[in-house]
Amino acid sequence: MPKILIIEDDTAFCQMLQKFLTKHNFDVTTSFTTEEAKEKLQDVVFDLILSDVRLPEGDGVDLLPSIKTQYPKTQVILMTGYAEVKTAVDAMKKGAFDYIAKPFTPESVLTVIRGALNAQTSDYRTVIKDANNELSTSGIKSTEVVIGESEASQKLQQYIVLVAPTDMSVLLTGESGTGKEVTAKAIHQKSNRGNKKFVAVDCGAIPKELATSEFFGHLKGSFTGAIEDKAGHFEAAHGGTLFLDEIGNLSYENQVQLLRAIQERKIKRVGSTKDIQVDVRIITATNEDLLKAVGEGTFREDLYHRLNEFSIEIPALRERVADLLNFANHFLNQANADLGRHVDDFSDETKQLLFNYNWPGNLRELKNAIKRAVLFTEGKTIYPSCLPQEIQKASEQTEPSKFSKSNYEKERILEALKQTNFNKSKAAKLLQMTRKTLYNKINQYQLEV
Repeated sequence: MPKILIIEDDTAFCQMLQKFLTKHNFDVTTSFTTEEAKEKLQDVVFDLILSDVRLPEGDGVDLLPSIKTQYPKTQVILMTGYAEVKTAVDAMKKGAFDYIAKPFTPESVLTVIRGALNAQTSDYRTVIKDANNELSTSGIKSTEVVIGESEASQKLQQYIVLVAPTDMSVLLTGESGTGKEVTAKAIHQKSNRGNKKFVAVDCGAIPKELATSEFFGHLKGSFTGAIEDKAGHFEAAHGGTLFLDEIGNLSYENQVQLLRAIQERKIKRVGSTKDIQVDVRIITATNEDLLKAVGEGTFREDLYHRLNEFSIEIPALRERVADLLNFANHFLNQANADLGRHVDDFSDETKQLLFNYNWPGNLRELKNAIKRAVLFTEGKTIYPSCLPQEIQKASEQTEPSKFSKSNYEKERILEALKQTNFNKSKAAKLLQMTRKTLYNKINQYQLEV
């Protein structure tokens, strides 16, 4: 079992990473300072060291010379923010195997770690951090999660990783179809409750008169139609996570009942006088402006603050231009699995139509469109005729779309340059193109770098 030493002063993040790597059959030791790390290095020979660049009383780079002198086979990977990438690159010249820029997901660092331990070449140093291939071993099904490479997507992942280990209530906002339930599941799976139940409830689909019974359960005979005892959603989610979608649709009376249950951590079934203790983490979602609803008096302010201990706005698809093809390919693989098909790719004309369309329904609309296209595709490639009519007509839009192939390419180039601290040689490798081609693209798009 490979031995890994994590040096990270953020205890919550360090413990989360330790737990994740332990699940993947690594023997993980943690330290929060360079001095503590030096003491542990005297007792154990580690196969790999994962260190933050910035640490109290020094940094991860300071340890490199002594580590590589005493333990030349020990691989070192540095964790760094964008502003410190140059430091990490310099560290690689001193013997570090690689660096990984924050924000990152645990799955992406797993890819780099495996590369450091197993690869005999430096290919892993230029890997694009696409964690979809690793999600099946992380407890989250790859068919349920889409991870993007754009700055907006990486920021979203950073928030998920940050809040997941806590028990804070999370409010997810964003347009319809952006993937709020998928995000809620990701938070649940990465939390300490990941092996417990995740219960999703559509508050907009519950009639006002049945909401109390749905949330808290009822006893047989407590009202007409109560033919047997029934546990509510709070009991069903005990020990796990309760996800309340479209929370803004709850009536004022139901809001009062929900607030009381969250505050007191106990509920009563309809028709019962017995208190039932419940331990649930609450994640809510809405595409409405809850603050406006608070101002208008239709949503309780005290409940809003109770639910909004940590808020995450899920970006719209139009804000993640650089991720469009990644998402499309993800849904293509998912549709193939669901339909038993073997469609390989999109034609160039189809890709252009995907870029031209504005995607008002966001990821949900893209997923449905790809699944339909796979169903109508007879060969290995999706052509425009397989897409829904509204997408086929996208090129006829009078207003120019934010999506275009050139915008997509520009976004990818800028993302790669940011990740490499504008080192054009490394950016070219990251983009899998020659340095000359990258320079031509920079001139073509008039990028100021």
